[in-house]
Amino acid sequence: MLDRPDIGSRYDQVWRISEPYMRARKNDVHIPLSYAYARKLLAHHPDADEDIVSLAIILHDIGWYAIDMKDIIEKGFGPNMMQSDVRFLHESEGVRMSREVLEQADWPETVIVAVGEIIDGHDTRPYPRSLNDRIVRDADKLWRFTTTGVAVACDWFKMTPHQYAARLTTQLALLETEAGRKMAEEALAKTQVALMLDLI
Repeated sequence: MLDRPDIGSRYDQVWRISEPYMRARKNDVHIPLSYAYARKLLAHHPDADEDIVSLAIILHDIGWYAIDMKDIIEKGFGPNMMQSDVRFLHESEGVRMSREVLEQADWPETVIVAVGEIIDGHDTRPYPRSLNDRIVRDADKLWRFTTTGVAVACDWFKMTPHQYAARLTTQLALLETEAGRKMAEEALAKTQVALMLDLI
């Protein structure tokens, strides 16, 4: 059995408070997988701020909770999806909700502001603002390349696993860090084998 590497961590209270908001858009799957990648990326980037990155990745998508699931699927995954109204709305709601969660968990104002700055525009802003932002953006994307990510997201895009994995090969260049690109390539190779994408 695998143990969670940061059991009893200072982030556990944030996880507990924000957990109800993760019950939208499979974020209760996406966020833990992205968090694990953020932890791996932090090991490659010791200059990054562990608290800001960890809290931002936990909270980056809780804003989807405030949006109707039908709108999420129809508007959040269609043409020009990264510039759709629901993308901007989930970011602004995420900033608002992350403040509530972090205040309840007694994090300082400087941390709350820094986390909010990353959440605000994490999907829609064309460029990262900092190393912390780059790591969160990569961790957010990396789950897509896993077997679980392909299995979940292919339905959102109305594709087969094979079609969605092929789409992911064109998105490797979107990763912000060299470590992130390598992790994406490794995860996608494992996914292709696990889902037998050479055959089906």
